[in-house]
Amino acid sequence: MKTLSLTLSGVLLATSALIAPGLAYAQTAPAPVEAPAEQQDDATQVDEIVVLGRYIPEPNRESPEVAAFLTQEDLARTGDANAAEALTRVTGLSIVEGRFIYVRGLGERYSSALLNGSPLPSPEPLQRVIPLDLFPSDILAGVTVQKTYSANYPGEFGGGLIDLQTISTPSEPFFTLKAGIGAHSETTAQDSLIYMGSRTDFTGFDDDTREIPGQIALAFNSGRRINANNYSATELRRMGQSLVNAPLRLLQREEAPVNFSFGATGGASMDTEIGTVGAVFVAGYDNEWKSREGQRQTGRLDAGNLVLANDFGFQSTQNDIGLNFLGGLSLVNGDHEIKWTNLYVRTVTKEARTQEGFDDAAGSTRRTDLTAWYVRQLLSTQLTGEHFFGDGAWELNWRAAYAETSRDAPYETQFGYGLNAAGNYIHSIQSNSIAFSELNDSVASGGADLSYILPLSDYREAKFTVGASTYDNQRDSVERRLRFNAINTLSPDQLESRVDFLFSDYNIGPYLQLEEVTGSNGAAAYDGQLTVNAVHGQVEAEVLPLVNLTIGVRYEDGEQSVQPVDLFGAGTGLIRTEINEQYVLPAATVTWNFAEDMQLRLAASKTIGRPQFRELAPQQYRDIETDRTFIGNQFLVDTEITNLDARVEWYFARQQYVTAGLFYKDLEKPVESSVVDQGSNISQTFLNAPNARIMGAEIEGKKYFEFPDSGVEFIANKRWLIQANYTYSDSEVQVEAGDTVLTQSGLGVPENAAFYVVDGSRLQGQSEHVANLQLGWEDDVARSQATFIVNYVSERTSARNIAGNPDLIQDPGAFLDFVYRKDFDVMGRELGLAIELRNLLGTDYDEYSEQGGTRINVNTYDLGQSASLSLTARF
Repeated sequence: MKTLSLTLSGVLLATSALIAPGLAYAQTAPAPVEAPAEQQDDATQVDEIVVLGRYIPEPNRESPEVAAFLTQEDLARTGDANAAEALTRVTGLSIVEGRFIYVRGLGERYSSALLNGSPLPSPEPLQRVIPLDLFPSDILAGVTVQKTYSANYPGEFGGGLIDLQTISTPSEPFFTLKAGIGAHSETTAQDSLIYMGSRTDFTGFDDDTREIPGQIALAFNSGRRINANNYSATELRRMGQSLVNAPLRLLQREEAPVNFSFGATGGASMDTEIGTVGAVFVAGYDNEWKSREGQRQTGRLDAGNLVLANDFGFQSTQNDIGLNFLGGLSLVNGDHEIKWTNLYVRTVTKEARTQEGFDDAAGSTRRTDLTAWYVRQLLSTQLTGEHFFGDGAWELNWRAAYAETSRDAPYETQFGYGLNAAGNYIHSIQSNSIAFSELNDSVASGGADLSYILPLSDYREAKFTVGASTYDNQRDSVERRLRFNAINTLSPDQLESRVDFLFSDYNIGPYLQLEEVTGSNGAAAYDGQLTVNAVHGQVEAEVLPLVNLTIGVRYEDGEQSVQPVDLFGAGTGLIRTEINEQYVLPAATVTWNFAEDMQLRLAASKTIGRPQFRELAPQQYRDIETDRTFIGNQFLVDTEITNLDARVEWYFARQQYVTAGLFYKDLEKPVESSVVDQGSNISQTFLNAPNARIMGAEIEGKKYFEFPDSGVEFIANKRWLIQANYTYSDSEVQVEAGDTVLTQSGLGVPENAAFYVVDGSRLQGQSEHVANLQLGWEDDVARSQATFIVNYVSERTSARNIAGNPDLIQDPGAFLDFVYRKDFDVMGRELGLAIELRNLLGTDYDEYSEQGGTRINVNTYDLGQSASLSLTARF
């Protein structure tokens, strides 16, 4: 067992010393004198705890930790479509790949996501953290981002914890309908790539066109590789002919349509004999088209100098279809409340892509056409309860949840072409493939917390909490890959023919034969499991007047394993990776309400970070979305993290404030991504760097202005808003003489860390500057609201390169959005209009590497601008 000590013995002694005087204070305190009415507003007395500050928002007052809160009002103002986009407005948070949140420069591996307090599985092959773009804003009542650790939360905590709260039963019935349309500058009414697919693709479900053909499914389940050694020529011909041809292989061009969406929400409650019963639902559908056109290059070293290797231009069009449904029931009876929440989310990406350019390995120009259908799905059910006993002195909170996610990618097709002597493209038969992959991930979790409130005096109290939780995460992943080989010489006409003509039934058998090229020895499938059982204890006490101490400790027993699966044999000799560790994780936070509407928070904690399943699987995985190969490392270990925070908060008026904070984190053996081979393709693996540290500062402010005497009606009738935040962070990976790393290629033999990690380099994914700015107005008379939104994120390392090679750098840049909302009445019915303009600066996606004046555009493309209009009817 590992005890991650914080020098908390001093804190514990101080706690005893502080509580004891509090008991004496209770005996000698004078009788309270009633203050005049005008002074009573300056102190809010809740359960006999005096708090200086009528403007401190309730969430910030109740939370003992450094945290940020997004409300429904915030979500409406920015108009963000999903949780990932909305969280980029929070201090110190940035978004990667449009899905994953980085907190204070730490990657998604160091952030946890909960739904109403329960953990969630992930449908992503390379991540165990769920992508937050799966959660539409319409289902959210708010989001809590906790940046300091408390013992009641899972120990996997580095950058922060994100808790998504879904909407709950209303006190008054409501029903809304919403419809919207949108356009994208690079896509709408532009010449775009498509492929037919099935007739029902627009619904987010295909009509079984992409089902694995029966004969091939039987072969997959037989344990025998599909090739001429195991099947007859007739069987192979039938299998090849059973694969869907033109609808899933032939790229075409046509103008992309407009984007559109619609949804409905509703809820009501009623009193019954057993209590107040409520119900709420949210349902939505959206259909969006997005095209990208840009460059993908790789570099290599030549005599120590970086030179261009591959140089491809690409064009991609993807049709994103989303469906979501949330249904909730609740029962409230006095001091008891039970909630049942169910969530279903399905997002589908239908992509057609082509890339063309110089292939360094082949020494010639080549083209590759690709089609794909990615289905990500989440199904979650959760039961929670909150109960108060003994006149509120005792509180019991419990939760039980089960969630499943999946990622299904049938018929990922790829067909390659080269140039003949006449300069015409002809089929490169060895460059075709058809892949079927599936990932299933489930989480069963439960927990309970029992709290007791002990009065320390007439004015102060202490809350003692004990709790237990369990978490079981199961994952299985498999990929099967097929291709056609030429068994007889193809004519020039056949090689120059359309893809669906070449791979027609006529040619399969006499000229082409199907074979399976799925990786062997566990390279194509694995099973993963993570089980964590935990108990915790925590004390929240006002140890001195206006000084609150929260101190707790968590014990976690974690067992993580990854087992490669041999699809074609007994699987003997395959290495099972296991990490079994126990941790004692302490945490302490002090909050001092030192002046009117002002608070000072100091926090310290020890936490951990666990490797993700795919990172531990010592096999290759090709990510078709980035055209990169990832290789796991079975020798990875957990990361141990020390966290220190300080923040000052000043709430000088209602909904107006200034906060400033400092943070420091020390990471022992952080997991970094490293480029291991940079030939014709980029390959990445994972390793534990020796050590890293990150430190920084945050500042945030929000202020409203009113100018009733300006003399200008447009200005006088409005309430003007300025809201801004900025985070500066500095990180470095530390490598000392004698430090070693364990790599997969080194077979676990210690190697010189300096060969893989450069001392003093930035931590992967960390941006030095993250800033947000909102400028807007509210007009209660006109019932309108408008906001300009600016987001800026500076450069960050996207992948670590080997020593002597430049790292891969991503430059997110600055984004400017505008959101306008207006309510009005039509025939006695309230309607709401929303107009959203995104990326007005035309910022592009830019990932590159650079050395000595040579720049390699690793992945660059135009993001384009978008505009949308929606109308909401409220009943």
